[in-house]
Amino acid sequence: MIELARRFIKTGLVFLMVGLVLGLYLIASKHLLGSWPDRGLITAHVHVLLVGFLLSLIMGVAIWMFPRLREDGSYSPALAEATYWLLTLGTAFRFAAEVAIAYLHTMKALDWVVVLGAASQTLAAILFVYNIWSRVRPMGKQT
Repeated sequence: MIELARRFIKTGLVFLMVGLVLGLYLIASKHLLGSWPDRGLITAHVHVLLVGFLLSLIMGVAIWMFPRLREDGSYSPALAEATYWLLTLGTAFRFAAEVAIAYLHTMKALDWVVVLGAASQTLAAILFVYNIWSRVRPMGKQT
């Protein structure tokens, strides 16, 4: 397995743990403390699991499993690396900002962090599809 695929997968597993811990906190708050969780925490929980964990895992496995192209240059390892950083940083910053907003309701600057994090996640997904597209081909076909 190439290093970048491992990084995507391991980062996804870290996001899974973060999401599960936050989910446990949300459930305990609601059922044991009688306090309904802030909507921002629920959003952070969903995004760290769906985008952070699931999308990172899918991208890592795709990079690992899809056949590599010969020397035609249509797949760019540098673009895959950029995708990793855009997805990881976008998810981390968005998660942190959404959690912070739940407690610091007056910090409007954090709204920009959420939006920029979401834009980073979206750009990462677009770059991933663009970069991996040529690797999705029939079995046995090399180009």
